[in-house]
Amino acid sequence: MNATAQPPIRHDWTRDEILALFDLPFSDLMFQAQTVHRAHFDPNEVQVSTLCSIKTGACPEDCKYCPQSARYDTGLERERLMAVEKVLEEARAAKASGATRFCMGAAWRSPKNRDLNYVTDMVKGVKSLGLETCMTLGMLDEGQARTLAEAGLDYYNHNLDTSPEYYGEVITTRTYQDRLETLDNVRKAGMKVCCGGIVGMGEEKTDRAGLLQQLATMPDHPESVPINMLVKVAGTPFAEEEDLDPFEFIRTIAVARILMPQSHVRLSAGREEMNDQMQAMAFLAGANSIFYGEKLLTTANPEANKDMQLFKRLGIQPEQREVHIDEAEQDEVELAGALEEARNDRFFYNAAK
Repeated sequence: MNATAQPPIRHDWTRDEILALFDLPFSDLMFQAQTVHRAHFDPNEVQVSTLCSIKTGACPEDCKYCPQSARYDTGLERERLMAVEKVLEEARAAKASGATRFCMGAAWRSPKNRDLNYVTDMVKGVKSLGLETCMTLGMLDEGQARTLAEAGLDYYNHNLDTSPEYYGEVITTRTYQDRLETLDNVRKAGMKVCCGGIVGMGEEKTDRAGLLQQLATMPDHPESVPINMLVKVAGTPFAEEEDLDPFEFIRTIAVARILMPQSHVRLSAGREEMNDQMQAMAFLAGANSIFYGEKLLTTANPEANKDMQLFKRLGIQPEQREVHIDEAEQDEVELAGALEEARNDRFFYNAAK
């Protein structure tokens, strides 16, 4: 890796420049993406995360792709907020399977302040296991973002979904600006940003370029950029969308890598529908992060052992990291653990109310 040989990181990409990348001959685009990738990362390492749904269903939003929306009949059963100890059990299993980051998602428009006591205990407990922490809880105000940061949350996920122009075709219950303000609050609080979008929702190529332009022109690029392929769930408005050309998906990965050289680009939802060859091509295009395990919130994901078999065939190793916890933080975590059993009933409540 030799980042000094590369041009400076840009934050001024135009839509036309990005569309020109999309229009390159496929082999030329892949070569550029692989060159950028090798300058900033080990090309044979992939960061591995596990995603856990800590509160499922009954979301008031109308995102047309989402089975967790209360507006659509998808057969999804509502589940109340997980007990903290149950979350920690899931985190221990994720670490044992090779994950280095544990991501927790709750189907809320935004968390109520009463919820933050529970989720901050989850953050502290997961960090005590030596895992990075990430949460996606909906919109955050400045105070909520600061509370999560003070608890030690490493990453906050809040996707833009698509371009500003196409956004109204996907969701009407919150604005694009709402999403940008949450991301700004996360940055101000000192957390890292996980932000990407979904392709295959009927958008045009210019919308895929527009999404990446929004991400690549941020003052600081997101540290993690998930690129999701639409998972078509019966009962949602996008259930009958036409499949996106797989090469267009790979092009989106490659362009994201070129625009945001130092970000982890995550091959995210939709991997269940991808064969091994398509996933290998995504890694070649610059994807270097995956969600690992049997579920992504409520939709299927390739089983962990299958991923490791593919890694072995491709000569890929999970990216390793160390988490250092200072003595005061460790004491706090241990005290919280000692009180866990007595408080457990209070942690398990109906968050859908």
